Amino acid sequence: MLKKYVLLLLLVSQFNFAQTVQLSVYSEISIVTSGPGVNLYEKFGHTAIRVKDPVLNLDLLYNYGIFDFNDPNFYANFVRGFMKYKLARYPFHYALKSAQQDERWVKQQVLNLNIKERNEFFQFLEQNVKPENASYFYDPFFDNCATRPRDITKSILKEKLNLSEGFITEDKSIRTLMNEKIHPNSWGSFGINIALGNRLDKIASAEEYLYLPEYLYEAYEVSKISNGESLIKKTETLLDFETKSVNADFPSPLLVFTLLLIIVAIITYKDYKKKKQTKILDFILLFSTGLVGVLIVFLWFFTNHSTAPNNFNFLWAFAPNFVVSFFLLGKTQKTWIKKYFLILIILLALIPIIHFTGIQKFTYSIIPFIALLFLRYLFLYKISTQK
Repeated sequence: MLKKYVLLLLLVSQFNFAQTVQLSVYSEISIVTSGPGVNLYEKFGHTAIRVKDPVLNLDLLYNYGIFDFNDPNFYANFVRGFMKYKLARYPFHYALKSAQQDERWVKQQVLNLNIKERNEFFQFLEQNVKPENASYFYDPFFDNCATRPRDITKSILKEKLNLSEGFITEDKSIRTLMNEKIHPNSWGSFGINIALGNRLDKIASAEEYLYLPEYLYEAYEVSKISNGESLIKKTETLLDFETKSVNADFPSPLLVFTLLLIIVAIITYKDYKKKKQTKILDFILLFSTGLVGVLIVFLWFFTNHSTAPNNFNFLWAFAPNFVVSFFLLGKTQKTWIKKYFLILIILLALIPIIHFTGIQKFTYSIIPFIALLFLRYLFLYKISTQK
């Protein structure tokens, strides 16, 4: 759907409902869930809202997942944590056609609402889709295409809604839920896990599960309203495709970092035997880890990303490495360099403690790279001691 952003904006302008328009008793409001797609931003599936009324000849989809790659400030805003998404409204058959082309399954849950609640739902969406109200700052974990329909349902039904937790079979963190949708041994997962901090590692509440369309679907299936009836009047499969498998990349991060570990181990062994230092290798290692560390610090302190703070990846991606790397190219070794490498060794030694105590989980594909750094830092500490 998102690929047709420009077309959708043109379609949106064709509809302009007055606030006095009322849905008929034959109307339906449904939660529409789509399966995962091929692109990284499609891996989590998608949720939208369908309003159908045969009397008014309406069949519209309200989609909170619209963004524009061609926005000149899109990438700058993305990095800064100000990802502007918007609500768009367009004929439902366009959405179904797009899902058909992408081979993504689509399921519809018709909400068990009375006519007053349906009209409140409809008027809320109509108010929200106005140009002055349509945009919002997207958060992939706490304010997205799935949480918006959840929040609207809660605001309409209020205490009448009994949102069940029965869909949860075991306690999982937000990071675990994320890694189930994108393979942890893929570059997309690697990048996300490196960039985000330990807010993802607390056990998710039932409501926090619902940032994923699949869990919103499951929660609604078992939820009730105050009279004991099901929240969902009926469930229909509109398109039936197999869920796309979640595969590791090739070459995967684990493979690449394992090969690098072997290469660095061989170079380090030769350096140890010859009592010399391959400075260009050490420059590359410190420069690259320092550069990643600078990015982590930037995301942590200078952006609006809600999950970037408290990121313990700084223990291996140590920002000062960026500056120290240039000192390694000098002909003479600085006297403080020995203590610096000892600090780096201690920081790396803290990583297993942080991981196994659950303070923050590190992606397993980074293990060979951490081992690589530990080996090389030990060697550099030893030769700096001898000088």
